[in-house]
Amino acid sequence: MARTVRFHETGGPEVLRVEELEPGEPGPGEVRLRIEAIGLNRAEVLFRRDVYIEPVKQLPARLGNEASGVVEALGPDVTGFEVGQAVSVLPSFSHNDYGVYAERALVPAAALVPRPDGVDAVTGAAVWMPYLTAYGAMAEIGGMRAADVAVVNAASSSLGLAAVQTANRLGATPVAVTRTRAKRERLLAAGAAEVIVSDEEDVTGRVRELTGGRGAEFVLDAVAGPGVTELARAVAADGTLLLWGAQSGQPTPYPGFELNMPALNMRTFTMLEITRDPGRLRRAKAFITSGLRTGMLRPVVDRLFPLEEIVAAHRHLESNEQFGKIVVTV
Repeated sequence: MARTVRFHETGGPEVLRVEELEPGEPGPGEVRLRIEAIGLNRAEVLFRRDVYIEPVKQLPARLGNEASGVVEALGPDVTGFEVGQAVSVLPSFSHNDYGVYAERALVPAAALVPRPDGVDAVTGAAVWMPYLTAYGAMAEIGGMRAADVAVVNAASSSLGLAAVQTANRLGATPVAVTRTRAKRERLLAAGAAEVIVSDEEDVTGRVRELTGGRGAEFVLDAVAGPGVTELARAVAADGTLLLWGAQSGQPTPYPGFELNMPALNMRTFTMLEITRDPGRLRRAKAFITSGLRTGMLRPVVDRLFPLEEIVAAHRHLESNEQFGKIVVTV
């Protein structure tokens, strides 16, 4: 038996329960992992509340698709991995199919990547969702180049910090946007070239000032909602406003007509555009693994919670007070 988190009804953090369940034997294409650490993501909050981009298909439901652990058993025809090997789980499958909030869990072998030497379990659980998203959107989809300016909204999140580091590695200039001054110095220390405090400063005015009036080639936003109109003003001609989250929970307008039809590219992005494309995924793995090896990519961990405190961990996730990734240890 293994401690496993499930929810029997949708709702707030309090619906999560730690139960004793049999993890089962891996089937074709599956492995069983002994989970060491679990990376929490905002998508899990949305799925738990049943407001995610895919609905909860059956209750009770499991949760979680990013973790690190050790291979415990291999299913039929699984090759390339061995029992006892340290791995990370890429968040590339549906919460309806598998869940890694557990001591032991079945996962598809296709979602595993070997953990590089020197990468501990917590780092291995914290890296893949934010960096796959940041690299995928900025390099594979956006085609970001050296000397581009990348404005990163909600920059103190794990994705925002990954975007700052990824921009630096691509030779671009990351400009972090945060609501209050409290996180300004930490964002500068994390690699931001400039920090704009949106509660105190005019974001568009500051971006224009920093770019000599040109605007930013990229504005990356995890909030969406009505604020996209103001962010769009900061985009350079032929630049891109890229939405990779919807934290506001509000309807998101298309601002092009209100702004008199500028040359504005606006698109949404999910990490699945990378994980479902073998070529893109291969390049992303190489970029992230080499970045970990050289130290240019360094996941920022906000706080650790033990598995039995999963409710408290989700409350902290929803507080928006964190700086970086929340990780649950097993």
